[in-house]
Amino acid sequence: MSNSKKIAVLAGDGIGPEVMAEALKVLEVLERQTGLTVQKTAADVGGIAIDNHGKALPESTIKTCEAADAILFGSVGGPKWEKLPPAEQPERGALLPLRKHFNLYANLRPAIVFKGLAGASPLKSEIIGEQLDVLVVRELTGGLYFGKKERQADWASDNMVYTRAEIERIAHIAFQAARQRGKKLCSIDKANVLTTMVFWREVVTEVGKQYPDVALSHMYVDNAAMQLVRNPRQFDVILAENMFGDILSDEASMIAGSLGMLPSASLAGAPGKEGAFGLFEPSGGSAPDIAGQGIANPIAQILSLGMLFQYAFGLPEVSKRVHDAVQSVLDQGNRTRDIHTAGTTLVNTKQMGDLIVKALA
Repeated sequence: MSNSKKIAVLAGDGIGPEVMAEALKVLEVLERQTGLTVQKTAADVGGIAIDNHGKALPESTIKTCEAADAILFGSVGGPKWEKLPPAEQPERGALLPLRKHFNLYANLRPAIVFKGLAGASPLKSEIIGEQLDVLVVRELTGGLYFGKKERQADWASDNMVYTRAEIERIAHIAFQAARQRGKKLCSIDKANVLTTMVFWREVVTEVGKQYPDVALSHMYVDNAAMQLVRNPRQFDVILAENMFGDILSDEASMIAGSLGMLPSASLAGAPGKEGAFGLFEPSGGSAPDIAGQGIANPIAQILSLGMLFQYAFGLPEVSKRVHDAVQSVLDQGNRTRDIHTAGTTLVNTKQMGDLIVKALA
């Protein structure tokens, strides 16, 4: 692996710049520890890009990303830009085009309840247990979101289309992820109603024959939504198409208690030893209501950096090191406002970043 890497840093809007600053402090430590030299190039995206360039995803930002090995993304959006036409607003005008341009078809979104944080979950502690770690693998560039759309005065339609190749490639990533975890994969569909989902189940089953060490099960999406609340510990890796994955990953993340704790990765291929190009971002949004107050939780952004090292740089041991540093800081009783409870120490955004840097060092 080359000792020199490039990342595009897209902090975005709201709390994005605040939490990104803490992740970049962590990155400095990881560079020293790994011997890597990481060239960091900042670029505008989302609302700030609209203000500075007239569009949410300027050509200059795309070129910066094209020249990089990975994208470290913050968050976009806010009330300032909500009156723009929907396609021009920060979220639709930036994230969807980025996914399409770089073919980021695989979204990996872990829902983790760190040890000691079960009380932050809206579910009872006996349901969560001491810890919870579920990985949702979502197909990101197909299905209803990217199918043909039509609108007339009295009707509208969105087409769900999946090809065999699209299903196979996301299934392989899910099975490979399951192989490195608890060797259980639950594929989500609605095969009792949708023809596309009958096809989805058939193809996933065929791919599963190549992974005899992984236990494959299938579940209808409505039942999966219920089971995530009833008994989330039954799941290890969940595989879902685009819309179902969008909904279930949000549900799974809220089980963890705070979006400020949860990272995600969107990949353009299965990572090999040298990694795969991807976009790494917190699962939460720009939180404009708390922006600028120094109270945002930077852990999701820092864990997203850890996922970048794992999937883009091919260094899973670095991701584990970051995870362990976060757990160590939490074990010491340090909490940002979103996860603060009686008997713990309230810290601000910068203090949390400093504590994680210290734990890593």
